Amino acid sequence: MWVGMERVHGTCVAIDGAGVLLRGPSGGGKSDLALRLIDGGATLVGDDQLELSRVQDRVVARAPGPLQGQLEIRGIGIVAVEAVAQAPLALVVDLIPADQVIRFPDPAVCHYLGLAVPLLALAAFEASTPAKIIFALRNPEALR
Repeated sequence: MWVGMERVHGTCVAIDGAGVLLRGPSGGGKSDLALRLIDGGATLVGDDQLELSRVQDRVVARAPGPLQGQLEIRGIGIVAVEAVAQAPLALVVDLIPADQVIRFPDPAVCHYLGLAVPLLALAAFEASTPAKIIFALRNPEALR
């Protein structure tokens, strides 16, 4: 049962079925990081805009119809890629400049549709960022 909907600017991939929402300014590395995650086995949910819906006690992300299966690869263009129809959000990542990443952050959450989702702040273009995201998903106790 879908309850409410919120449209957000960002890019979302699914890793082992868990949605990871990447947020940040235009040109901040959302699609670039998504491409690196996809290259490592993730699947696109949506790029640029997402529709978030509450399904019972989960926030579920999906791409608006015209954007399904489309990823912007800067320097190449908008390309068709394999995508899933939706994924429950397990993690939100705010993309920030590398010099602003906190070494030992306190656990954080953000809220969508009345539900809390774990939140990290990472640098999009650091080589280790995809590994940090996968680690956080597979070790949720590290986010508490």
